[in-house]
Amino acid sequence: MQHKAFNVLYLLVFLLLLSTVFFEYAGIYQVARPCVLILLSIYFYIRTKLKGRFHKRLFTGLLFAGIADFLSVSFPQQGTYVFATYNLAAIFYIRAFYLDFRSAQELDKRGARIGIVICTILGMGFYGYIRPYLNGDVFPAMLCTFLTSMLLMMAIFRNHRVNKTSFNLILLGAACLAITVVLFAINKYKASSDINTLLMLSSYMAGQYLVVMGGVERKLLKLDSI
Repeated sequence: MQHKAFNVLYLLVFLLLLSTVFFEYAGIYQVARPCVLILLSIYFYIRTKLKGRFHKRLFTGLLFAGIADFLSVSFPQQGTYVFATYNLAAIFYIRAFYLDFRSAQELDKRGARIGIVICTILGMGFYGYIRPYLNGDVFPAMLCTFLTSMLLMMAIFRNHRVNKTSFNLILLGAACLAITVVLFAINKYKASSDINTLLMLSSYMAGQYLVVMGGVERKLLKLDSI
């Protein structure tokens, strides 16, 4: 219940943003979309004070994601910069999750191997599915697929190294962000639709929220200084 006030506020922003897409209120959407990451970043900073490297890296990722959101609604024609900034956000998330894995690399090697296999199969399967529709965007799609697979993989690698609440929240958040990438690719390269857009936005907002909550609730089981 400690996050109750924030959860209610975030839910209201969530519903507002979805309604702007559904009712095509473009002006309100452009203002509300960047507020999502601003709200999450402020709450994350207040709750964690950025005391360790994990929190600093995750916060930096949130800032890059917020910049990417701002660019996507304010300068949609600058797709390269938006894509690069989102990728930077993913890289900082990956680096944060890697710190937890590194705290006890000897643990759960079997689980790590299973995670590698699952993420590799999912990544290759997704890329194989979307490859015929990419036209000239082969390299960006490959890079995005690789980073998304690494994000999910590193979230899996945190198992037995952090408390269960943080592990489950961040793993589910990473899965939601991976779903967002899939829906984005389908929307952009195959078949755009309003339903896809709403689902993509929902999974994105849920994913960022879950990652932030997982970061707030994180308790490292080995080295508390990381």
